[in-house]
Amino acid sequence: MRLFSGRNQSEERLIWSRDVRFIHTLAARVPSGRQIELEAGSCLIGPGRELTDGVTGDVARASHGAEFGLVNVDQSLPIAYRYVVALSSAVQVSGLADRIGMAQTTQAIQSKTLDYFFSLKNNHEVHFQPIVELATGRLEEFECLFRPVMPMLPQSVTAIVQAAVDTNRSVELDALLVKLILQRVRAVVSQPPAEADPDMPNPMHVAINFTPASLLDPRFEATALADLVEEHGLSPRQITLECTEQQAVSDVVPLKRQVKALRRLGFGFAVDDAGAGYASFTLIAALRPSIIKIDREIVSGIRLDDAKQALVEAFVSFGRRIGAHLVAEGIETRSDLATLADLGVEFGQGYLIGKPEADPVVPRRGQVLRLAGARERLSAAADAESLDMPDAVAAAE
Repeated sequence: MRLFSGRNQSEERLIWSRDVRFIHTLAARVPSGRQIELEAGSCLIGPGRELTDGVTGDVARASHGAEFGLVNVDQSLPIAYRYVVALSSAVQVSGLADRIGMAQTTQAIQSKTLDYFFSLKNNHEVHFQPIVELATGRLEEFECLFRPVMPMLPQSVTAIVQAAVDTNRSVELDALLVKLILQRVRAVVSQPPAEADPDMPNPMHVAINFTPASLLDPRFEATALADLVEEHGLSPRQITLECTEQQAVSDVVPLKRQVKALRRLGFGFAVDDAGAGYASFTLIAALRPSIIKIDREIVSGIRLDDAKQALVEAFVSFGRRIGAHLVAEGIETRSDLATLADLGVEFGQGYLIGKPEADPVVPRRGQVLRLAGARERLSAAADAESLDMPDAVAAAE
């Protein structure tokens, strides 16, 4: 027996079991419930305040350990199939899907997950993580990070992207994400001046993630993408496109042509995860991006790792030769931040600098400089703002 416990007991819930007598007994304890006989077992639908974990557990024990699956019914789904989705989930949760011929392939599960994701397109959130210049603490831009909100089936954005790649739906996914991100950015930059952060760069710059498959799709052809950006009151010069690699690029020539066309129109272009995965020197040299983002696995613990330092030094030199800026991702400790600054990395992002937030938050310049250990730069920053940092932060690392 496995349970999927809902957070809100006032919501409607559905329970399925192959043991029809168990469901009959449970129905007597849930007077407002609706019992439905199925070819394989039986299910009961009732309010969460009655169909609780405690009630179902008591009846299951009295029924000598009946196996069942209990899930919330997602009220945001159209009524025509919300119960079908709930029933399918309950069968999977019960652990009996294989025995009754309802086992699903990985791709089938991914496809249903994506269907659920797209049905909730108005629920999802966009968060903003700051990217700053390490030498000055100045905000450069925000990376727009997508946060799926799926109450019945919580998923990370990584899982959603992987599901889209595996089911050949990455273009469909990116089309939705770009639309939602541009809408959110337009809402932010349209705030009245009294509500805007005075330290927010004007115009605001943002980075948006794409898969290579989407960048090569006709709907994201360079001029079409520029038109879409301008329809939202923004300029291509405010947008950096980050190429996130989920699969190896078999033919880099079409992608190279697209990157050139995008950059001619003013878009920035970043290759993500440099030093890991497929983002090799060869790929970066072919695409000649404006930004190279160093993978967080290289950044983490770099102060004590000579090999990682050597790799970053190579990227710094490489970036200078091709005219690309370096951004270090996933900075979480002061020692890593200081080491990256000393190695010549120009920009950084990570929890130490600023966490992703639903509304863009500008980090304090003085805080970034102090964390980086660049004390010779503090006097210049002190003219702009106070640097009264907590002792605990100043003594960190």
